[in-house]
Amino acid sequence: MNNSGNSRRKFIKGIAGTAIAASVPQIIRATGNERKEEIKLQEYYSPNDNINVALIGAGNMGTGDAQTAKTVPGVKIIAACDLFDPRLEEAKKNFGADIFTTRDYKEILARKDIDAVIIGTPDHWHKEIAVDALNSGNCEKPMVQQINEGQAVVDAQKKSGKVLQVGSQGLSSVGNEKAKELFEAGAIGQLNYVEGFWARNTPGGAWQYNLPEDASEKNLDWKRFLKDKPQVPYDPKRFFRWRCFKDYGTGVCGDLFVHLISSLHYIISSTGPTRIMSTGGLRYWKDGRDVPDIMLGMFDYPQTEKHPAFNLSLRVNFVDSNPNGSYFRMVGNEGSMTVEWEQVTLTKNFSYPPGDYAQVLKAKQYAPDYDRKKIKDPETTVFKVQEGYKGAHYDHHYNWMRSIREGKPTVEDALFGYRAAAPALLCNDSYVQGKAIKWDPVNLKLLA
Repeated sequence: MNNSGNSRRKFIKGIAGTAIAASVPQIIRATGNERKEEIKLQEYYSPNDNINVALIGAGNMGTGDAQTAKTVPGVKIIAACDLFDPRLEEAKKNFGADIFTTRDYKEILARKDIDAVIIGTPDHWHKEIAVDALNSGNCEKPMVQQINEGQAVVDAQKKSGKVLQVGSQGLSSVGNEKAKELFEAGAIGQLNYVEGFWARNTPGGAWQYNLPEDASEKNLDWKRFLKDKPQVPYDPKRFFRWRCFKDYGTGVCGDLFVHLISSLHYIISSTGPTRIMSTGGLRYWKDGRDVPDIMLGMFDYPQTEKHPAFNLSLRVNFVDSNPNGSYFRMVGNEGSMTVEWEQVTLTKNFSYPPGDYAQVLKAKQYAPDYDRKKIKDPETTVFKVQEGYKGAHYDHHYNWMRSIREGKPTVEDALFGYRAAAPALLCNDSYVQGKAIKWDPVNLKLLA
């Protein structure tokens, strides 16, 4: 077969009815407290059949994503882009000495042998690279840095007809899928409240990453990193700890809130909140950063066809000794669910009617000796994934590759990603402006 870029892309789209039929996840639903999802990979691809992937942004997260992607059968990492030369050298060690490397992402997008890209750059580069990538291929990425950038990515995906999957990997977990199944079956009754947090208590968890001793403007493209941001002198902290600075990152809200919001929107089929407010501050990690290390966010969700009106409360604390790390709990009138990537804990409780309970007590006066007991269902049921599960990160990349091969929608396209990112980004705006912000999640517009 001709191995040109065009022929390869035609082939990838054309095999949807053959090899792909055997690669669809086989879901096994347990009858007890467990559920297992096994992805049975039986495909065997020749080099001409591979989905060739390039990595743009070869830092820790980007490299981790690429390492996961290459474990999906039929995927090969063939190029890498980064502004720090030692990372390109490391990419050759990770993915092969023959891969193409460059500092200029446009050289990646110009290649005819690349089918898809992973964007692992700092947030202030996401929108531009994503739009350019959609005009040339397919991409997997986080969303955007500013609230006014999201629509451009949504429009670019729609216009190009290409595949984009936003990188909230937990959304593809079996835990989320089980939670969605339980919610839609009415397991917790009427939803009224959701809470979640991320708790960290280490320098690395608080983004105080190591600063390479050999880094300098000789092996690092500082000017390109800055893009259109203030042209400040070279500062290794800003380059390697970019999440700590509002010029390049999205703070704890855009970095962490967004993952919990993505999962929630998937589970309950929501478009998002209409009112967002937040507070917080820089309380502990006063290392030069200009974003808070503690943030509290509150969100009002309206009633829709898919869910009732409810409130969401989120928090992030980078100086928290809580050993659990993170927590995501959905509360209804008949029970609650604690949702994790690999298990869901369902707790049932007795539900009182929403009317005047005094009337219920009055009725009981006429039968004081007859309070017949019932056989109770288990108060707590834990749904666990069986051993051998490859994890949410693998599932997310698997789903992405399947979408590329089959031409089907991803689990988290640009529109879904924007609707999840917007409330998180608006938390930052609420914090800065010191007021609640109103948002139209359907039409994606700020409201006065």
